[in-house]
Amino acid sequence: MKNNLVKINLNNSVLDDENLEKKQIFVTQPLLPDYDKVCDKLKEIMDSKWLTNHGVNHNLLEERLAEELKSENVSLFNNGTMGLLVALKALNLPEGSEVITTPFTFAATTHAISWNGLKPVFCDIEPETMTIDVNKIEELITPNTSAILPVHVYGFPCDVYKIDEIARKYNLKVLYDAAHAFSTEIDGKAIGTFGDMTMFSFHATKLFNTVEGGCLTYNNSELREKIYNLRNFGIVNEEEVSEVGINAKLNEIQSAIGLLNLEIYEEEQDKRAIVKEKYYNLLNSIEGIRIPKMPENVKDSYQYFPIIIEDEYPLSRNKLYNLYKTKDIFVRKYFYPICSNFDCYKNLESSSKEKLPVANEYAEKVLCLPLYGNLTDEDIKRVVNILIEYSTNKLGYIA
Repeated sequence: MKNNLVKINLNNSVLDDENLEKKQIFVTQPLLPDYDKVCDKLKEIMDSKWLTNHGVNHNLLEERLAEELKSENVSLFNNGTMGLLVALKALNLPEGSEVITTPFTFAATTHAISWNGLKPVFCDIEPETMTIDVNKIEELITPNTSAILPVHVYGFPCDVYKIDEIARKYNLKVLYDAAHAFSTEIDGKAIGTFGDMTMFSFHATKLFNTVEGGCLTYNNSELREKIYNLRNFGIVNEEEVSEVGINAKLNEIQSAIGLLNLEIYEEEQDKRAIVKEKYYNLLNSIEGIRIPKMPENVKDSYQYFPIIIEDEYPLSRNKLYNLYKTKDIFVRKYFYPICSNFDCYKNLESSSKEKLPVANEYAEKVLCLPLYGNLTDEDIKRVVNILIEYSTNKLGYIA
């Protein structure tokens, strides 16, 4: 990835937006392959009459993803949630055992634990990357703890080295949720090679997508057959069903979309890198706005652009969110509410707000701004000028 970055400068002229044609700006935009190439692929699939059940495109996508994600093993799924469900099942965790996870994540992370008959135990997050606070994991471990399920939030990687150390010490399994971290690397090592397994989401909102979909990466090749069977009803062959499985296969049409998107996602990353740098240059002087910085040893996925609305900023995060909506700009309160405050989890002992102060604080402060390759300079001006207008240090508008 080239990451050729350009800069935009602030000046003191006011943006005259009275006659500026307004359009809706969303927090993200799906990566879409060339229409004609999709039609060619669709014709191939229809001519073959093979629409699903581990077809040519499905198997080729698994091979290509193994190369792209630098993983020995890749198993595709019809969505990332199914990937998490099957991963937890494949790890053979004792029924009713505890899985330590973060409350600062999408609902699927915690739901996958509960659907497997396991108990989620929430650990607070640390403020710089908003990932699980590794210094608080050990105090949550009990004789009933079987695994840790951390999340690489917004593409910021967890402290994988410390988590690995803890897992070895207590003989725990580690399953990572890397829904936001496609192609992320730490110290040159692919993020999907840490822990026992890693789940990637290929939902339409993600950098790389198959419309809906996901995959698991894992180092232990002995798990491949078990995962294959679990995502296909537990069917081993025409006459044998080995265990209780589920239908979690990715079909041929979505696999073909994935193959086409693999050819162009790096170009999209390059564009997002430019947009992200423009945001940095325009927002870093606004008092009360903090931009979390990706560690230097990390290759960024460019999935989301979160900002922290600190107490010094004149408007709360919620007021800003509602203000943006009146301007047809759809930013995201992500994650809000956090999982520990869901009705289905709020009565857990680990859900106490006193035990999760940072996660609850950041649930009220994080705002994800629009980030995608087709975001224009005019779009960026509209997004940034709202933050400038209400800032106390009275920076000039972007002209």
